Amino acid sequence: MHKKQKSPFELLRNKAILAILDGDSQFGEIDDVEISMPYLSDPTIVEISQLFGLSETYGWNGGALSRWNYLDNLLKHGIETNRINDILSYLFSKQQFTDKLKRKTPDQIEEIYNYIVKTVIEQINGILYFGGNKLTIINQRFHIIPINSTIKVTTPQVKNIDREYIKDISERAMLDVVNGSYDSAITKSRTLLEEVFCYVIENKNETPTDSGDIGRLYKQVKGLYNMHTDKNLDRRINTLLSGLEKIVSSIAEMRNNNSDAHGVGSQRISISEHHARLLVNSAMTMAEFILSVGNNTK
Repeated sequence: MHKKQKSPFELLRNKAILAILDGDSQFGEIDDVEISMPYLSDPTIVEISQLFGLSETYGWNGGALSRWNYLDNLLKHGIETNRINDILSYLFSKQQFTDKLKRKTPDQIEEIYNYIVKTVIEQINGILYFGGNKLTIINQRFHIIPINSTIKVTTPQVKNIDREYIKDISERAMLDVVNGSYDSAITKSRTLLEEVFCYVIENKNETPTDSGDIGRLYKQVKGLYNMHTDKNLDRRINTLLSGLEKIVSSIAEMRNNNSDAHGVGSQRISISEHHARLLVNSAMTMAEFILSVGNNTK
């Protein structure tokens, strides 16, 4: 029997790293704001644990665990359930820094938040360094990799896409919305469409034209699956098909090669929570429809 490979995220269960993640460790100030993760009280960690499906309780009348024990249990649960990325995304989300960054301007919030996250990850990596590893964020996902290695940023190659896969990505994107990480929600929605488009194109034994441009990918899907509006179709069906094209166009404009999560200026998209929810739900609906078209053709 093969021994199950240990997750590299187990390295985060180091007490010094837990002290960073729960807000105990501080690394100076920037613009009168402490450079640290938001302070997580025992009850707060218990609430987060319950949010991610861990049946943790706080002993108000005694018997409570220490804060680092609660957090360690949460990370252990995340590793075992393959939700460690969701947990880290939650802990590092901008929404969690609300109390630290109140009374700051939007520009100050962006600058201070990004600086704190960068500093915290550098401090964590200072601890991981002695084991030859580092924590990094690629495409909104956390990874622990050897110091001298890199992760090639490519469009994820998914062998099989089904409704469960679409549901999983959409739920993760909606969790980003709940956490106030709208940039991450937009990116996940765009990536979902890109993956589904590539999947149905490859099912036709064709090569996707340009995996970096979902507008061009959708055009290729329409051609391969004869999805163009047809005067012989009911007018309302043609209207629906036209609406789908507008969904793709809008999401593409929000996350094209010149307007990513770190963009600035006129191309930087700023949206509200209800708009982010609309975008995620629209992407999910679009992805499910295209998947159905591909499956029905097969």
